[in-house]
Amino acid sequence: MAIKDHKSLQDSRILLVEDDKSIRLTVSETLTSEGFRVLSFKDGLTALDFITNDSKNDVDLIILDLMLPGLNGLELCRKIRNEENYTPILILSAKDNESDRVLGLEVGADDYLTKPFGLNELIARSRALIRRSKRNKKYFDKTQTIIEFNHIKMFLEECRVTSFDREITLSPKEFKLLELFMKTPKRVWSRDLILEKIWEIDFIGDTKTVDVHVRWLREKLEEDPSAPKLLKTVRGFGYKFG
Repeated sequence: MAIKDHKSLQDSRILLVEDDKSIRLTVSETLTSEGFRVLSFKDGLTALDFITNDSKNDVDLIILDLMLPGLNGLELCRKIRNEENYTPILILSAKDNESDRVLGLEVGADDYLTKPFGLNELIARSRALIRRSKRNKKYFDKTQTIIEFNHIKMFLEECRVTSFDREITLSPKEFKLLELFMKTPKRVWSRDLILEKIWEIDFIGDTKTVDVHVRWLREKLEEDPSAPKLLKTVRGFGYKFG
């Protein structure tokens, strides 16, 4: 099963942004040896120009360092997300404290790996992110179904959400998370179970990812995100909707 899965990921394109030449060459060669096609850049501005200026430059994963010349990794990540580009992003950083990891997630990264890191772990995380992204694309190819809760409507086939008939832009993971909540109103979901359901069993990360995405949903759906009426925290357990 694993062999078949690895074959299905061959030829996936990875964009690597790393200013350290030694790390850039080592990571590029390692990923290439695993069957990935790697495009590498040494600064954020050149990478951003590549990503945003040509629709043919679609990639399956972006791996970027935080400390980049010209445009740092956080700003690059933020600008990519502002373009409504939801390609999975894996941040590499020598900063390993919790606040830095949370900041990386807040600007739109999907995962965070601290330096020094093992190449096998980098490969595993890259595969997991690409695999999940491909599954998300299949997830949206479903027969049209509309889910409603109060003023919120989800149009599953169109991957569209409205609140008070106003269009709300959600990332794929935000969309799946909201669908999970709206299909199970009043149910309390633990962070670990949400990770398993939305990020799937092969996700390598921590529960801060869930907290960040819940906060984003509140900012987009709640009249007062600081006092949510729909997406509530159940202390010591997790979250519930409704």
